Amino acid sequence: MDETDHTAGRKRGATIIDVAKVADVAVGTVSRYLNGQTIRRSNREQIERAIQDLGYKRNAAAASIRTDLTHMIGFLVPTFDEFHARMLEHLANSVRRTGRALLTYCHGGDPRVVAEALDFFAAQRVDALIMDGTAEVYDRVDDLINHDIPIIFYNNDVRGLAADRVMVENHKASYRLVSHLIDLGHRRIGILTGDPRNSSGIERLAGYEQALRERGIAPDPALAVRGNWRMDGGYEATKRLMSVETPPTAIFSANYGMAVGALSWLKENGRHVPEDVSLASFDDVAVFRLYEAGITAVAQPVASIAETITDILVERLAEPAGGATRSVVLECDIILRGSTRRVT
Repeated sequence: MDETDHTAGRKRGATIIDVAKVADVAVGTVSRYLNGQTIRRSNREQIERAIQDLGYKRNAAAASIRTDLTHMIGFLVPTFDEFHARMLEHLANSVRRTGRALLTYCHGGDPRVVAEALDFFAAQRVDALIMDGTAEVYDRVDDLINHDIPIIFYNNDVRGLAADRVMVENHKASYRLVSHLIDLGHRRIGILTGDPRNSSGIERLAGYEQALRERGIAPDPALAVRGNWRMDGGYEATKRLMSVETPPTAIFSANYGMAVGALSWLKENGRHVPEDVSLASFDDVAVFRLYEAGITAVAQPVASIAETITDILVERLAEPAGGATRSVVLECDIILRGSTRRVT
């Protein structure tokens, strides 16, 4: 896990995350202790020792401006697909353990609904907002930040905003998975791409292209087809890929929804995985394990993403406004299954 702290040149004081690590308790437990709530005696003693050892000092001014907290956290999502639904489940649990509640709003990819959601969260006086970044409402999000509502981006970034970020290694994981396909002898590898406005879509495509170039394979524009993250988009994109004069021997899908669309088209048209074409996907979902061959996939650490977001959230609400933003990148696992095979 890589963490960037933009306070270079200044000595960083201990935070409640540091206290939690030394005390070997959850960050939420430290938060409850600092707010005078009841916790187990053993935890209280460990926290008090950690505070003394670290010299942790809570900023009194910061504490005083947080007396109007609502203990509600906004969670803005584009859709309740497999990935975001799991994020909701893990976030709801981890946020609840800190004594807070998650208030969720789904925008369906419509910038107007995103703007409505931001107004709704502001009206509800949420203490912070967790969101999948969307650049169309840059100014509205910046306004929330200027009104001391902390923002934490996940999955997709919006550059230039003073927000915290918890992302995964989109570029590196895609590079590793496509390199695996090349190691199996594939030279014509198609990709089902996401929305080119999304940072995750940009990074996954870049990882695919880097893997090809490093192995002396020039990326073919005809083999990169946009599927917009959706199952129907993956279906149509696979149809286009498989209709080119020399079809790919392997397909990399930038998310699981498009991979399911690809499987649907391949099945309807009598193409078998992996006998006729290998298939690999970013995102690992339960259905991939149920597919007869099993689908090779990048597994995002959803539980770790949620826990990291919650840790940053608790620290952000306990510390003075305007502190250094955090940027965390989490590693992904590559799950090898039977949907990819060596070219013979």
